Amino acid sequence: MTTVQLSEAETPWVLPSAGRVGMFSLIAAEVSIFVIFIVAYLFYLGKSVTGPTPAILHPPIFLSVCLLSSSATMELAVRGLKRTGARGFIGWWLLTFALGATFLAGTGLEWRHLIQDEGLTISTNLFGTTFYSLVGLHGFHVLIGLVLMLLTAGFTARGLVARESAPKVEVLALYWHFVDVVWVVVFTVVYLVGR
Repeated sequence: MTTVQLSEAETPWVLPSAGRVGMFSLIAAEVSIFVIFIVAYLFYLGKSVTGPTPAILHPPIFLSVCLLSSSATMELAVRGLKRTGARGFIGWWLLTFALGATFLAGTGLEWRHLIQDEGLTISTNLFGTTFYSLVGLHGFHVLIGLVLMLLTAGFTARGLVARESAPKVEVLALYWHFVDVVWVVVFTVVYLVGR
């Protein structure tokens, strides 16, 4: 049996936390689901013979900036938690929640416009079916993230979130960054390539 000597500059490899492994596994599964929905959207693009087409879509630039900015505020929240505990965490955390909620509310307004003004519903044509399915899947993931953020804010208000909680909060941050990265892909496919 051989023993490997580590120099002082080298650190031994440590197993990742179960939370991180679980989140990366969830993300891998979710990526598969999103790939299926994106491929379906692209496959059926342009195959609707009646009804509204992707030309009616207007890229939600402001909403996208809100959502993508929320990744930065999420990181600032995690860093604040590591540095100063809940005091340096909660403001950034609530701002992240507000940015995500703005994105979700804006998506709802976009859908209302498309349904009422443009006549595009999930059953109108193939475009409506794949559009609402793909964007709705992403919106559902945003909603899950917002619920988890709200629960974490509640735990913080009760004094249950401290510096020691940072690894758990980082796992939730991974999920939120995933949601943001997926939006970049969905935005590109639906609002840029698909038009």
